[in-house]
Amino acid sequence: MRYSPSAVTQKKPATYAELEALPPNLVGEIIDGELIASPRPAFVHAVVTSRLAIDLGGPFDRGKDGPGGWIIVYEPELHIVDQVLVPDLAGWRRERVPEIPDVAAVGLPPDWVCEVLSPSTAKIDRSRKMRHYAAADVRHVWLIDPLATTLEIYRLDSKGWRLIDTHAGDVVVRAEPFDAIELDLAGLWRR
Repeated sequence: MRYSPSAVTQKKPATYAELEALPPNLVGEIIDGELIASPRPAFVHAVVTSRLAIDLGGPFDRGKDGPGGWIIVYEPELHIVDQVLVPDLAGWRRERVPEIPDVAAVGLPPDWVCEVLSPSTAKIDRSRKMRHYAAADVRHVWLIDPLATTLEIYRLDSKGWRLIDTHAGDVVVRAEPFDAIELDLAGLWRR
């Protein structure tokens, strides 16, 4: 039997109401019309994300022993390029956000995002989400793997994502766009 295109049932795109109906133990995103429900991060993942937010938040968000000029946010819900994305961390240069909006979801693409990879999310983080971050003109993406103890730094240019550097293990680095300070990766991995 042959099927004509009109006879093939198309799956309807996920709705925001479906995302809102997810139980609180799941993180919901809508990527390419598909509802992606991921379990809350594992404890080691959450610890690495929290430590990174502290390390960057003081000097960049609050201007303590650093240049300031940023807003750093934990798990913001981004409504960008017709997607609903939830990175582990995101940052906006302060000149683009002179006043913090009182909203649940942000439509302004961040300048930087960090995805802390887990076995259940790494494939989507590396492929589909990075593609949409590029389409939204997010300038920097960090991919952190807490189990492999690696930090990958990407910069968006006219040809797409460029891998700037990969750091592994217990090293001290300067990682753009936050290269005004040294970041001790050993402090992220310490168990």
